[in-house]
Amino acid sequence: MRRDNSAITDSTIAADAEAAPRSRSGLLLAALGVLCFSLTFPSTAWGLESFGPWSLVCLRCVLATAVAAGFLRAVRARVPVRAHWAGIAVVAGGGVLGFPLLTTLALQTSTTAHSAVVVGLLPLTTALVAAARSGVWPPRAFWPAAGAGAAIVLAFTLGQGGGGFTRGDVLLFAALLVCAASYAEGGRLAAVMPGWQVSAWALVACLPLTGVGAVVALCLEHPVRWSGHGVAGLVWVSVGSTFVGLFVWYRGMAETGVARASQLQLAQPLLTLVWSVTLLGESLPAAAPLAAVGVVLCIAGTQWATRTSRTARPAPYEEPRYEKSPDTAP
Repeated sequence: MRRDNSAITDSTIAADAEAAPRSRSGLLLAALGVLCFSLTFPSTAWGLESFGPWSLVCLRCVLATAVAAGFLRAVRARVPVRAHWAGIAVVAGGGVLGFPLLTTLALQTSTTAHSAVVVGLLPLTTALVAAARSGVWPPRAFWPAAGAGAAIVLAFTLGQGGGGFTRGDVLLFAALLVCAASYAEGGRLAAVMPGWQVSAWALVACLPLTGVGAVVALCLEHPVRWSGHGVAGLVWVSVGSTFVGLFVWYRGMAETGVARASQLQLAQPLLTLVWSVTLLGESLPAAAPLAAVGVVLCIAGTQWATRTSRTARPAPYEEPRYEKSPDTAP
């Protein structure tokens, strides 16, 4: 019996030692994704200088799809099995269409600084949706730190809105819900198929809708006013945020776990505040830096809680299993 217990202990230690480097690399990938996402709001504000909100969202998806399709063809990626398409549809509806559209509409009335801090609620929302979806809940110590970050964001939002929520806030909160569902489902899929293909196939699935939408929006909205800022903003939200950002983000979640990776986004408001001042010349509300620093401090608590709990560790990555079919490229 003692030998059996010793063998179990040794195998557990070996598994933990093997998982540690993968978890650290996952955190690095997720952090790179957060850096890409932190530039999304300033880039969207630049894009709105040249394009209307609907045309900007559709064009960013079309351009990102062109990049994604090129990668899929280059590696001769197989079409995902039928069981994965429901999850890909959730990723497409939330991360590819819903979040970009809702946040772009919100930025017409809200500043990037204000919007960035509101989106600080995304980590807690993602953790809740992921836990409800998978049935695996983070340890108890995780929730006080995550809840404190959410409380700081809510207090800031109400303070800036004069004690109530603005129309832009309502759009941002709706964006949080659809994005959290997208991240949770994408993180689950990235554990059974290459992470970059999750976002790539989601983009391809949306192409019929976004392609038609781009043509219609360009015809109905105000004429395009070409500018350096507008083009740079469109390129970044298309390639940097929608493709590269989601690529490393989903892979990072697959390696380190959805709950743990999602809390890195508590740093996103602070990074976006820096970009909004540097790139857009916005003046920050006095409470904005304090709120951003407050939510960043909560990262330490959430990371410590998930790191010390074995239940929060993701399952080992497995190569995807596909149905028998010939190689298919988009």
